[in-house]
Amino acid sequence: MHMFPQLRKIEAKYQDRLVVVGVHSPKFPAERETANLREAVLRYRIEHPVVNDRDFQVWHAYGGRAWPTLMFIDPGGRVIGKHEGELPFETFDPLVDRMLRDFAEQGLLAPGQATLALEELKEPATTLRFPGKVLVTSDALYVSDSNHHRILACELDGTIKGAIGSGEPGLEDGTSETASFQQPQGMAISGRTLYVADTENHAIRAADLETRRVWTLAGTGDQAHGVGRGGPGRSTPLSSPWDLALHDGRLIIAMAGVHQLWEVDPGSAEVQPFAGTGREGLKDGSLEEAWFAQPSGLALADGHLYVADSEVSAIRDIDLQHRTVTTLVGEGLFVFGDVDGEGDVVRLQHPLGITAHGGRLYLADSYNNKIKQLDPGRRTVTTWLGSGVAGSTDGLGGAASFREPAGVCAGERGLYVADTNSHRVAVADWKTGAVRTLIAG
Repeated sequence: MHMFPQLRKIEAKYQDRLVVVGVHSPKFPAERETANLREAVLRYRIEHPVVNDRDFQVWHAYGGRAWPTLMFIDPGGRVIGKHEGELPFETFDPLVDRMLRDFAEQGLLAPGQATLALEELKEPATTLRFPGKVLVTSDALYVSDSNHHRILACELDGTIKGAIGSGEPGLEDGTSETASFQQPQGMAISGRTLYVADTENHAIRAADLETRRVWTLAGTGDQAHGVGRGGPGRSTPLSSPWDLALHDGRLIIAMAGVHQLWEVDPGSAEVQPFAGTGREGLKDGSLEEAWFAQPSGLALADGHLYVADSEVSAIRDIDLQHRTVTTLVGEGLFVFGDVDGEGDVVRLQHPLGITAHGGRLYLADSYNNKIKQLDPGRRTVTTWLGSGVAGSTDGLGGAASFREPAGVCAGERGLYVADTNSHRVAVADWKTGAVRTLIAG
């Protein structure tokens, strides 16, 4: 997903001379379904053709080994280059430009829009569009309305009071009406300041809820490539910040794009790595030697920071006093499934959200379409909500259904859920497990 912004820039610049074809070779079982792929195409605003390579036929034909892999094919249909891994625009752009110049000199290019019969995927007008995260206080509910590029401020009953952000994608500071975001995700609040992980802008934003002023705390708008050392927030590039947690006056950032956690001091706006080497994988140890894989959700409880480590389908436990990382459930990059139980037998599938309540953790087990409960002391996991069948129905416990929920937040009245692909926010009663829709798409 981190290559999509780079591809968009390339497509926009060379649209009359270049054709991009996406090949989706799915790692997780949930990603094999064409219906889910259609949702992903909309969610990430992809405007080129995408092949569902669910049986890995294209992958094997082209010798795929890594996600992502870029194959460069000349106008005659010959493979002339291959790149494994992310490719920053600053490197990508001159490479494509040079190839196109060579083809033009050889008389191989016929500039003009490609005639591709694409399936028309329209986004219907809805109140929410792929809501990513929810944040609950004693008297308010905040929703990252990700594909509308805004934050909704709501009453606890779901009544929408207003929006932060113009609704147009961009990186502009200003008032709540004029400021712009780009696919925001996680949030944290301190007093009257709401902090936002502005994911596709690779920035941390702040909004004063009284003056309605929005400003950029950290990030340059460009994506960091590789592990950085940190520095002044406004001049240090970040990479796909996905969630936030406030601890001892500092914001901890789930920096999914570089497989680390970072931290920022809101006062000085200095940012620096907090945990993880930047190597993708699952490895426990000290903060400085642990490995993560696209950390996407954070929850603080009793001196511990819990991490939904999505790409390894794991829940990690950071002891903040001893500065160590351990794994509660999860085995590695290619071990996933839908198995409740204790310890090493537990299998999740790409969890994106986590929250704490009453000594338990509640997980958005996203690709299993379930909400699960985890006892961190015993390392036991049980399904609390959801049948596992994708849907958007209210009901009791397992009779309810979700479609790739990505955000959860514990409130006094219940568990609030950003049911992402159902374009809704739901709440579940703590005692009965009854799920009801608060904000419908």
